[in-house]
Amino acid sequence: MFKETSLLHLTTYLLAIVVALPFLVILLSWGDINQEIWAHLLDYLFLDLLTNTLWLIIGVGSGVLILGTTLAWLTTMCDFPGRSIFDWALMLPFAIPAYVLAFVMLDLFSYGGSFYQAIDIFFGGMIAPPDIQSTAGVITVFVLVFYPYVYMLARTAFISQGNRLLEAGQSLGLTPLQAFLRIALPMARPAIAAGVALALMETLADFGAVSIFNYDTFTLAIYTSWDDFRSLSTAAQLSSLLLLFALMALFGERAMRGQSKYHQTSGRAPYRFQLTGWRGWGTTIAISLVLFFSFITPVVQLLIWGAEVVQQELNSRYFEMLYHTLILGGSAALLAVLGAFALAMARRKREDWKIEWVGRLITLGYALPGSVLAVGIMIIFAKVGLAWSSIVEWLGGEATSIMMQSVAALLFAYLVRFLTVAHGPVESSLEQIKPSMEEAARSLGESNGGVIRRIYLPILTPGILMALLMVMIDVMKELPATYLLRPYGWDTFAVRTYEMASEGMWEHAALPALSLVLVGLLPVILLVRRSR
Repeated sequence: MFKETSLLHLTTYLLAIVVALPFLVILLSWGDINQEIWAHLLDYLFLDLLTNTLWLIIGVGSGVLILGTTLAWLTTMCDFPGRSIFDWALMLPFAIPAYVLAFVMLDLFSYGGSFYQAIDIFFGGMIAPPDIQSTAGVITVFVLVFYPYVYMLARTAFISQGNRLLEAGQSLGLTPLQAFLRIALPMARPAIAAGVALALMETLADFGAVSIFNYDTFTLAIYTSWDDFRSLSTAAQLSSLLLLFALMALFGERAMRGQSKYHQTSGRAPYRFQLTGWRGWGTTIAISLVLFFSFITPVVQLLIWGAEVVQQELNSRYFEMLYHTLILGGSAALLAVLGAFALAMARRKREDWKIEWVGRLITLGYALPGSVLAVGIMIIFAKVGLAWSSIVEWLGGEATSIMMQSVAALLFAYLVRFLTVAHGPVESSLEQIKPSMEEAARSLGESNGGVIRRIYLPILTPGILMALLMVMIDVMKELPATYLLRPYGWDTFAVRTYEMASEGMWEHAALPALSLVLVGLLPVILLVRRSR
């Protein structure tokens, strides 16, 4: 037992080092400043990068807060035509990657696109079509893709509150709106803040959508610094600034949440306010428009484009990309789940401040945007390669290079970024195993193998499968780290979608994009079933 516990703790500390390395490398990059590149950035780009990033934070944060919370309240506490369908259908945009919705909306709303033509036909030029390739257009795309983070968490919070406090508020003369603002909303604040923070971190990490829109952000500048200037140090310095924004979102959420928690106060299904007449149908139409633009429109457009080129695109290259996508997703999911299991077991075996702080450090990896991770890992692999070459030459051998862009580098990035995603389901399942269950089995003569086979595996299997699926889907849709770290020829569905979309070849991007959407529906279906 002592050896087992020591091995778990050693694994946990190694995971902490793995997660901390990219952080340290990025922060230490300021010791090597390329003054010429920075002069160019400060003269021509930096102010736009800072302004655009701030606009994204303000716009997307406000948008997902208002839209996600409003939709959660309406589907949870109100009754109107179609409510039972919208209750689960509003989670479907989880399956749409931001860069997929970006190029679909860019095509439909650009000059000559379907919506542009429809507006021109119905209004005869009296109304100017919206400029989709703008700050407002980028923010709208992100809000439509990421509002489900707030919707899902706020919906769970509202359901758990029950009716008693709302009924007490109404007995004191509060209207339904006042009861929502004064009672339900403050109680749901921790969940809403967590959803907003997740949406902001995903927004800051995005590379594909802002690139398709030609919208300069720190993520795009990081790639430019590496691809155009071949300066890893400058890319790392820009990464540290982007990391600062991500950490601000994370700690801002914790500050908003404070010590507050919400608890279920009633086991009854919530009483729903009846929205009848124009209020009910107006609510139905408004929610239908959200679902129409966030999910139905991109899926239908991808199906139309995909049908045009399916015979041309469904070839050996497609199946090669499928293999690359699945092997990377499966390998990363296995690594992440093993790491999450080791962390959860270590915290279970010994609860002390060191293990707790190590656990918090490991879960910070999700705050690292993919582009930041990629740059940090490239620097690590470059330094390791130089050290290895020096050792080989000193021993009289022929120096060999360690590739910065490799499958090993990709798996390193995926492990750091998605370990947190696996940790939640694994730890939740492990908490269902009470110490008394294990003690009872051992008192009956069960060995370690018997305890694992008869107690741990049956209870942990659902959580482990959920963790494997969630990490695998996230990896398959991940673009920044994959695009920067993939070895030559290792294209995935995400990379192919982005490359074709960035060149304006929408039809050729449709089939891999549609494949990602269909795969992304799997965890959404599981979320819907669990929420019911």
